[in-house]
Amino acid sequence: MDKLIKMAKENIVNSYSPYSKFAVSAVLELKNGDTYKGVNIENAAFGLSNCAERSALFAAYSNGIKKEDIKKIVIFTDHPYFVSPCGSCRQVMRELMEDDADIILVNNKNETKTIKNSELLPFGFSKKDL
Repeated sequence: MDKLIKMAKENIVNSYSPYSKFAVSAVLELKNGDTYKGVNIENAAFGLSNCAERSALFAAYSNGIKKEDIKKIVIFTDHPYFVSPCGSCRQVMRELMEDDADIILVNNKNETKTIKNSELLPFGFSKKDL
């Protein structure tokens, strides 16, 4: 876990967040130990921005990774409190990660909070609802 937190902290410098000034970094760990990193990328047309969690997941999926390959995701912000994924990220995580995958929130005091993916978005919309 310390390795993932270190990676997330180092990766936060890659955030492109000139508007919100709120950098977020995420590191996805696969069951085989491989990792994928993501940061939030903002855009002057705010709706075109992308969060760190989705950036990491989309990078993994773009390389052939599937939900059953994913073990956990570490989400770091340089603030003294925990920051939870936004609603859009929760929905994407619910579909692209297994329900029992660990979501680990990390603050700048090195405190962690671990929750299961299914706890982030109870009654999440899925392809079963289509």
